[in-house]
Amino acid sequence: MAACRQNGRSSRRSRSSSPRGGSGATGGANDGLDAVETPIAPDADGLEHLRIDIRRALPGRRIDKYLAGRVGKDVSRTALQQYIREGNVTVNGQVVKPSYQIRTADVIDLMLPPIKPQEIPPEPIPLDIVYEDEHILGINKQAGLIVHPARGNWTGTLVNALAYYFQKNWRDIKDLPTTGEVFRPGIVHRLDRDTTGILLIAKTELALWRLGRQFELRKIHKTYTAIVHGLIERDEDIIDAPIGKHPKIREKYSVHRKTGRPYPVTTKEAITRYKVLRRMRGVGKTQADFTLLELYPQTGRTHQLRVHAGYIGHPIVGDRMYGGGPIYRTQLQGRGDEAADPLIGRQALHARMIEFVHPRSGKKMVLEAPWADDFARALDELQRMSS
Repeated sequence: MAACRQNGRSSRRSRSSSPRGGSGATGGANDGLDAVETPIAPDADGLEHLRIDIRRALPGRRIDKYLAGRVGKDVSRTALQQYIREGNVTVNGQVVKPSYQIRTADVIDLMLPPIKPQEIPPEPIPLDIVYEDEHILGINKQAGLIVHPARGNWTGTLVNALAYYFQKNWRDIKDLPTTGEVFRPGIVHRLDRDTTGILLIAKTELALWRLGRQFELRKIHKTYTAIVHGLIERDEDIIDAPIGKHPKIREKYSVHRKTGRPYPVTTKEAITRYKVLRRMRGVGKTQADFTLLELYPQTGRTHQLRVHAGYIGHPIVGDRMYGGGPIYRTQLQGRGDEAADPLIGRQALHARMIEFVHPRSGKKMVLEAPWADDFARALDELQRMSS
């Protein structure tokens, strides 16, 4: 185990003389190219998909400049260059660089986020407040809650819940500090939609800057618990394996080498330390094995714990994206032909504790969040049915 120390919208405006419309819309004279545009229904994340068939190309025309000319009113050239680097723009099914020169017969597939709303509507979503003072807020985030508005999810997020909470108890959410992202007020770090547990919110500029600096210097320590498939042999170990975007699945991340080839995006260092808390052998009629882990991420990459758990062959229970299948009570009870009544309907991952220095007082703080009910019930049942 290497590296282990153990509803389609087609009305987005364009600068070209022909608007982006239905199939058959052609590029205008300002483009310098002859092209046919075909809007395709948005994907599950709400990204707008546009396909451009280049019928005639002029020499030396860069793809970033061409696309900026067509959709620049909605998306900046800098943002387009980033989309291209991240693989959200492909040519003939291949990821290219922003400097790629368009050729006749190229087929460009472009994924663009929907146009953002201008406001954050407050919504009465329940919040489990663990700690609050005039500088910070500690929340025990529930499962199924996205942290901040983003593509395809402009409402129903933690930030919408915060807008309602502050409106009722404090002030307008617009008064919260940001790092330049208007839809991330006070957000210092994130948890995945279905990961539960402790989350910090900054209420002042000082708190946002100082907490952000602590994260940057790796002085904030987080502890997670997870239920994983199989029996992990070593009681403690470190997973040191770089993470980057998956080469084929846009929403997914994976472990691979730092060469960047054949992957389109450069990888980043990712280190996770873990300790086994409990092993559960021969569970139910299936005689499956499980391990309760404590995880201590040393870096903060997207999906890091989920990717690393899958990488060492012990994916997190319920995490379908990274190889962790659901556990059904029917199968544990010996009815193998039935898949019903899952023990837990999400990845069994919980942010249990966070240790940091208070941004104003300089005092060491430790905030904890108890396991969610579904996590605790699943663990109890696995222990009860283990041999």
